[in-house]
Formats: sequence, C-alpha cells, structure tokens
Amino acid sequence: MSEHNPEPDETASDAESSAGPSAGQSSDRQEPIPAKPEQPQSSADAQADPPAERLSLDFGDTAAQKKRGRSGAAGVLIVAAAVGGVVGLIFGQAPALITATVFALPLLYIVWVQARRTVWLEGTVVGARTGGIRKVDLATASRIEVVITSVRGVRSIGLLVSGPPSGKSITVTLAMYSGTGGKELGILTLRRLADTLANNVDANGMIFSELLVAQLRAEARGDAAAGRPLYQLASIAPEGKLAQRFTMDAVSRFVANLDG
Repeated sequence: MSEHNPEPDETASDAESSAGPSAGQSSDRQEPIPAKPEQPQSSADAQADPPAERLSLDFGDTAAQKKRGRSGAAGVLIVAAAVGGVVGLIFGQAPALITATVFALPLLYIVWVQARRTVWLEGTVVGARTGGIRKVDLATASRIEVVITSVRGVRSIGLLVSGPPSGKSITVTLAMYSGTGGKELGILTLRRLADTLANNVDANGMIFSELLVAQLRAEARGDAAAGRPLYQLASIAPEGKLAQRFTMDAVSRFVANLDG
C-alpha cells in the first residue's frame, strides 16, 4: 500500500503572505499631520481706523481761482513789457529785458502762489498749500487768535493758528461779509472746527470753540447775518486798519457778552 504525501496548501501560504503585519509588528503607515490653526488677527488690525475725511476750507471756486491767476499773470506780463519798453527807449534792448524780467518775476510768483492756494481740515490738522505745504494741529496749537481783515469794503474774519507739526502759522477764514450779507463756512465744517478746538488746552481753544458754537446756534435759529456772532465781531473792529488781531482775552469777553 503506497503512502500518499500531501502537497503543501499553496492557497493557505498565499493567504498568510498577503495578510497584514502581526500585532507585535509596528506599522510603517504614517498618520496625517493636522493643520495648524489660523492665528487670530490682532485687535489693531481688526479695528484699524479709517483715514480721516478731508474737508475743504476754501471759499472761492477752484476754476474761478485759476482763471483769476491766468488773468493776473497776463496783467503782470503786460505791465512788465510796458516798463521794459520805456527803459529800452532810453538805455537799449539789454537793459529793457533785464528790467522787465526783474519786474515780472516776483509778481508772477505772487500770482502763482495765490492761484494754487488751498486750505483744508483733515482730522485735527489744518493744512495750507501756497508755495509749499504747512500744517498745524489744532488740538496742540500753541497760539490761536482771531484775525479780521478789511479790503475794498469786504471784511474777512478767521483764525490765525500756530504750532506743531510745522511750527508755522495758517489763517483759516471763517466768514466774509460785505454790507449786510456775506459768505460763511458750512455747518459741518464749523462743527468739526469747534470740536477740535475744544480739545486744545495749550492756547485755551475752548474760548474759540464757544465762539463757533454760538455761530452755529445763530444759524440754527435762522438769524440774519447781523445777528450772528462772527458778523458782530467783524463789525466791531475799528475802521482804517488792513488787518487786526483779537487775542483770547478779547474773544472771551465778547463770548461772555453773548451768553449774557
């Protein structure tokens, strides 16, 4: 009787070879690395203040101002040519050209500066552009005065402010009057100026703020120009002077009389 040797079961061996690693063996498979959480934005970035709105403090129309500048420049050139022509008749062509140039250049510079002059309020800072740019922070201004000018029957009243950051002076015109009428800054601009001046302690800005608040109240009541504080203050300035300054003490007395 012959013996039968059973062959190894290849199916079983293949199953064992294809099976995964045993429990004692470590797996080479790596777990996915969790993503890092996003860092929250800082409060400074999340609550960044928007840029301050720029308010114009100009009275004249920009196009009209440029037109006056061109007319003024043409007038200067005509006069310079006439002066140079007179000199040329006496001394010759070269002295005539020199005279006309010397006469025209300073006047043209003045006309150019006036044509491009503009004043604005941005935040608490008043800026003025003439030959260059000057800036004064109303909240920290070291000197504030009321200045009144009178030219050809037109009286202008404004604030003369000096201090950082430029250390120079800027005149902010508040109103212009002729006869019983005139032109004044808008309510929003006056309100912004009053709020900013109220925070000034170096030059007693509260006094000037109260003057503007009284002006706003008169406008709210619908008072005519003669009943408004700026008109009254401009009217009491003595005649015969081109420019006059009212210090803080004078303005304080005037405002006290208004309250009374």
